Amino acid sequence: MASADLRDELLCSICLCILKDPIMLRCGHNFCRVCIDRMLDTQEESGVYSCPECREKFQERPALMRNIRLHNVAERFLFMQPDSEEVTGIFCTYCVDSPVPAAKSCLLCEASLCSNHLRVHSKSAEHVLCEPRANLENRKCSVHKKILEYFCTEDSAGICVTCSLVGEHRGHQVEMLDEASEKKKKKLRNVLQKLTTRSRETQKIVQNLEARKKKAQENAVEKSERVTALCRDIRRRLDDLEKRVLSEISRQEKEESLLTSTLIQKLEIQKDELSRKMRHMEELCNMTDSLTVLQEPDTGDLCDPEEEEGDGDTGGHDELLQDVDGLDVAVISDTLHTLWDIIRGIRRGIYVEGPADILLDVSTAANNIYIVNDLKTAAYSQQNQNRPETEERFQEYQVMSSSRFSAGRHYWDVEISRSGNWMVGMCYPSIDRRGIQSYIGYNNKSWSYFRYNNQYSVIHDSKEIRLPDNITSDRVRICLDYEAGRLSFFELCHPIRHLHTFTATFTEPLHAALCIFRRKVEGCHVGNWLRIKS
Repeated sequence: MASADLRDELLCSICLCILKDPIMLRCGHNFCRVCIDRMLDTQEESGVYSCPECREKFQERPALMRNIRLHNVAERFLFMQPDSEEVTGIFCTYCVDSPVPAAKSCLLCEASLCSNHLRVHSKSAEHVLCEPRANLENRKCSVHKKILEYFCTEDSAGICVTCSLVGEHRGHQVEMLDEASEKKKKKLRNVLQKLTTRSRETQKIVQNLEARKKKAQENAVEKSERVTALCRDIRRRLDDLEKRVLSEISRQEKEESLLTSTLIQKLEIQKDELSRKMRHMEELCNMTDSLTVLQEPDTGDLCDPEEEEGDGDTGGHDELLQDVDGLDVAVISDTLHTLWDIIRGIRRGIYVEGPADILLDVSTAANNIYIVNDLKTAAYSQQNQNRPETEERFQEYQVMSSSRFSAGRHYWDVEISRSGNWMVGMCYPSIDRRGIQSYIGYNNKSWSYFRYNNQYSVIHDSKEIRLPDNITSDRVRICLDYEAGRLSFFELCHPIRHLHTFTATFTEPLHAALCIFRRKVEGCHVGNWLRIKS
């Protein structure tokens, strides 16, 4: 009896075997290392860990502490009773000298039997054998002490034959235990299938959220790098601007100093000459010899100073003084305005969060426009594409995007072939699809930036604005602020350069639009292309 009690203390409540490599949780309960590891792995999906015995919950996966003393006791117990270990932990009722694992349990005898006792056990039908069980009383009716063979569906209870015939379950709907068990298993399988599906869906949602979290982290890193690079560029530009302004101030100061020194030197010479004339005149005025005074030559030295105002040596003093009267504020102010241009360009370049996903709508593409399978590249084609003629299809050269924008701020980039004629911009879906009035920019329903015969322009409602000829980049950015009514074009050079901004009150959704003209080279037509960049 003492051996059986000790064995119960050494059993793992998960596998019901003698503890192997015992592990103790913080709550004090012990389990096999392998058993508790598997249990915690299954709980890891839910994120809630608990003790299988007392159900105490842990915020984090509990640390596994090896119980060395219990390990030694279990090993000594197994050494003393080497044949007692079995998966079930149920032993023969009749082997009283030493525990022998049970092979079957008899529900009628309420006893467990080893292989030897099973051979001599009664084979009659009332002796129902089953897998070894620890508590056989639960398999008998508590009132009639008979084996539970039926299941009452009304009371959801196992009953014996007497209960169904004369007992309190008389007249109730009953089934054989096996049949009722199979029905319940079928329901459980259906529920299990639904739960499995729900678990997979939940797992998929978790994976999507994890991917979204990862993407958010990557976007944060990317935007941080962009901000860092932008601030570095601003600091570089400000340093360059500071050097330019200080250099201009220093240059003007030196120029003014040189001019002032030259004027002072010139005026000092004139001052000495005037002093000499004054002394000579004072001498003549003080002479008593009238003949000597009259004999003095009548030269320019004795002229009235007011008559010399037009003389080249003394004239233009006021003009010279005005020339050196302070620094050239206009030049400095013009240089400082570069700072505003930098800030304005930066604001225009980063006021949107991310690139719009633009795909071309083949149903609008003209038959002389070839659309690549990625729906982002369009090229002029001499070969007719033989698409069906519809009201929404352009007659020639053009294609619209399938996506449309009716709110928010967006941008998209276009890579352009280095030669040829093309137009990029945005338009309303109500734009004409036939004739020259359908070209983007040649009506009041579209806006475009285009290149024709090596000349760059922007156009809306057939009103063209020429742009500088020094455009070298083969990429352009189109930025839309729908609510503010702004459509801007930028050259993607370094740094990004603002080309033009249209202002309007948008009344319809806007689609991206491309127009690709053919170009003629040495007597043959050569196609060019436009590609929307992600």
